[in-house]
Amino acid sequence: MLQPLAYRMRPRQLEDILGQEHLVGPGKIIQRMVQAKRLTSMILYGPPGIGKTSIASAIAGSTRYAFRTLNAATDGKKELEQVVEEAKFSGTLILLLDEIHRLNTTKQDFLLPHLESGRIILIGAT
Repeated sequence: MLQPLAYRMRPRQLEDILGQEHLVGPGKIIQRMVQAKRLTSMILYGPPGIGKTSIASAIAGSTRYAFRTLNAATDGKKELEQVVEEAKFSGTLILLLDEIHRLNTTKQDFLLPHLESGRIILIGAT
């Protein structure tokens, strides 16, 4: 199945991102975190189409960490459990959690120990 053009054209490295220079430009916070391989969980916010998913994808591509995307409104604990299992095998995994403002307490409680251990790096998008 052929993916939509937006997915095929999505930046794969931070250097490929146009715009958002205050975050990903040379010497800026996300660029420094990736270069030092000292990522931390973060929340990217703003209106649709400004590059939140592209930045998360490029961070994963630049670090070579496994990358998964879930939606807090539509995906359940089962999908989170699958991500955690994958993180156990791959080492560090970057999870882009779209609509993070809709994440319920049960899912938060489940994710917390995995975030604290550093096995999962959460990038929330809202």
